Amino acid sequence: MKLLVFSDSHGNLDYMRRAVELEKPDKVLHLGDVTRDAERLREIFPALPVEQVRGNCDSVSSGWPVERELFAGGKRLWLLHGHTYRVKMGLSLLLEEARTRGVDGVFFGHTHRPLCDFDGRLWVMNPGTASGIPDATYGVAEINNGQLYCRTADFKQEG
Repeated sequence: MKLLVFSDSHGNLDYMRRAVELEKPDKVLHLGDVTRDAERLREIFPALPVEQVRGNCDSVSSGWPVERELFAGGKRLWLLHGHTYRVKMGLSLLLEEARTRGVDGVFFGHTHRPLCDFDGRLWVMNPGTASGIPDATYGVAEINNGQLYCRTADFKQEG
């Protein structure tokens, strides 16, 4: 199973569309800022499942939750934008909560800086920003044979 992870698209749908065409994922995860972009992606790729949460730039009236957990390929994943855990000030609160929850991976945005780290048990991913400011980046999480693996990519590397 391949999950394509976006955050902080801020109205730029072009990079997300290109990443979907390049990566051919089974599902997209959008981590907020701007939820309407994920909805527009659904319109372009109606057969592609999209899961999303809202960020600090999204309206509460959008109806999307601030965070959620989901199971994919037998792995428990926690999705959130990250502002409620003050990730711009550091990751300690986020990591403590992720470990308390016992998730296999935590996926967050908000900082616009890509990050992919594994501590032997927990994957931590920030796909960066799909807006192109300062660069267009995204994340990929793959679950094969019960193993989760994550990576980030940008369009300078991917073409």
